[in-house]
Amino acid sequence: MDKLDLTEAEWRERLTPERYHVLREGGTEPAFAGSLYDNHEAGDYLCAGCGLKLFESRTKYDSGSGWPSFTQPASEDAVTDHQDMSHGMVRTESRCARCDGHLGHVFPDGPPPTGLRYCMNSLSLEFEPHEKG
Repeated sequence: MDKLDLTEAEWRERLTPERYHVLREGGTEPAFAGSLYDNHEAGDYLCAGCGLKLFESRTKYDSGSGWPSFTQPASEDAVTDHQDMSHGMVRTESRCARCDGHLGHVFPDGPPPTGLRYCMNSLSLEFEPHEKG
């Protein structure tokens, strides 16, 4: 996969300030506030920074956490995991494999078949609905 490597100035030009904060600075949107949290349409969830397909609606579920949650990425190479020791915790951060944008975190408390909960920020994602018919 080709990496997208932009300068911080290019990222600031490309993204809204809110998306820049989440994708480039590791920010988190408030729970239950994201535009995609309650989305139940069929489609794909893309990286808001580079457009890479990250998740599919068939793996989305209501975790009760307040953020869009998925059981697995769309492909094995779409999302990378990184140790996050911020805020006095040890967590696994999820990033876009193409642009290294911060997406959210993955936790080992999800439903079958994976047992994982990819807890993502709506601001890090764009939704592309499937064509009807």
